Amino acid sequence: MNGSVSIRELSKRFGKVTALDGVCLDIAEGEKFGIYGADGAGKTTLERILCTLMKPDSGSANIFGFDLVKDKQEIRKIIGFVPSTFSLYMDLSIEENIRFHTDLFGLPFDGNDPMIEPIYRYLAPFSDRLARNLSGGMKQKLALCCALINKPRLLMLDEPTTGIDATSRKDMIDCLELLNKQFGTTIILSSPYRNEIMMCDRAALIEDGRIVRVGKPSEILPPEGIAAYGTDGQLKEENIIEVDGLTKCFGKFTAVDHISFHVRKGEIFGFLGANGAGKTTAIRMLCGLSEPTSGTGRIAGIDLNKDYEKIKFHIGYVSQRDCLPTDLTVRENLRLAAGIYGIGKKEANRRIDLLLDKIGLADYADRLFGGLPLGWKRRVSFAAAMMHDPSVLFLDEPTSGVDVVAREQIWDIIRAVAARGTTIVVVTHNMEEVLWCDRQCIMVDGVIKAMGDLRSQVKAGDSDFYEVFKQVTQTRQ
Repeated sequence: MNGSVSIRELSKRFGKVTALDGVCLDIAEGEKFGIYGADGAGKTTLERILCTLMKPDSGSANIFGFDLVKDKQEIRKIIGFVPSTFSLYMDLSIEENIRFHTDLFGLPFDGNDPMIEPIYRYLAPFSDRLARNLSGGMKQKLALCCALINKPRLLMLDEPTTGIDATSRKDMIDCLELLNKQFGTTIILSSPYRNEIMMCDRAALIEDGRIVRVGKPSEILPPEGIAAYGTDGQLKEENIIEVDGLTKCFGKFTAVDHISFHVRKGEIFGFLGANGAGKTTAIRMLCGLSEPTSGTGRIAGIDLNKDYEKIKFHIGYVSQRDCLPTDLTVRENLRLAAGIYGIGKKEANRRIDLLLDKIGLADYADRLFGGLPLGWKRRVSFAAAMMHDPSVLFLDEPTSGVDVVAREQIWDIIRAVAARGTTIVVVTHNMEEVLWCDRQCIMVDGVIKAMGDLRSQVKAGDSDFYEVFKQVTQTRQ
């Protein structure tokens, strides 16, 4: 078994919660192995145990001839790990982060090393930039580079591309493919994205801490997601968002450069772009959170420049990162949202009961928000944003990091809300979801480079929007 990863009856509990329950797996050396499962299924716990970051309660694992518990120091010399949360020192530059990791292993750093160069070449031009100032994609590339310093035989990645743009995601996947093909690196990858699991040789489906199926990715993944697109063209002519020449500068840097567009009532509008393209800055202006440098905009007839405080009562916003109090229950969080918008107790209770039922949260109403799986947290955030019945709902990567089933359920909710006449603006890096929007707007370097119903540009046989996105974002003026 020296050339393999062998796991036998591995179990782990956290209080009354069983995170892993008798997991058994065999992974061959040089294999690309995917781990797929819903939020809270046990993916992260399994990888953290294999990385020797926590001990199992029972069972055993053998990694290339080394015992998981007895030989953990030897195992750490031959593995690399990229966690789902950023593992960098934010006050250090790219070069300083890398040199810190080389010092840990007592190794010199050579950016031209053939194992590291394919990923380091993206970082080299910005070597003096602090990690905190990097885009999500650049941070994850740096984390991968640091994980490769010791030339690991086994590389483990826990949802490494969550929250990064499609181009950066493709770069990461290409680098992993190269590592496996050229150096024979064994790769264990957990991911909520179908295309990332599909790149693997084999995959395991994990549910409630148990491995329920192992085989080719096509055999263990659920069916493709939503087949129907958009709102079937049944849109009102009324414009609910009107933007003309909107600009935002930070000193000499122009983050948003004279953008103009409109969005109709009841439309699902996809707002796309690479990390750092200006999407978030534009959304913050539309939400009344940032004052424009120049240009105009109206939300539900309200002027951004004159009455930006009023806009907040006509919009809802769901952040990419969950920001609701973790020590409140679902119902308490919704009551808090109702209170912020001045909704009376009787009316608030009516709306809460209605939303809990419609969004499928009734059975979770008295559970603490902090203890919910990610997909359910997103539902609660969605319900809180809908509490005051807004005209426009801004969703910043609403399904980032959630599994395929939860993503489909969230999009069922999005479509139902749009059908009632609420306008939905979706910021997403998921190229499958782009096809579910009525129109798409692609920003590059603060400028709108393409806008309209761009789905007709997707080639026959493609299951997502990536090639269209790549063509637009790689075109420079």
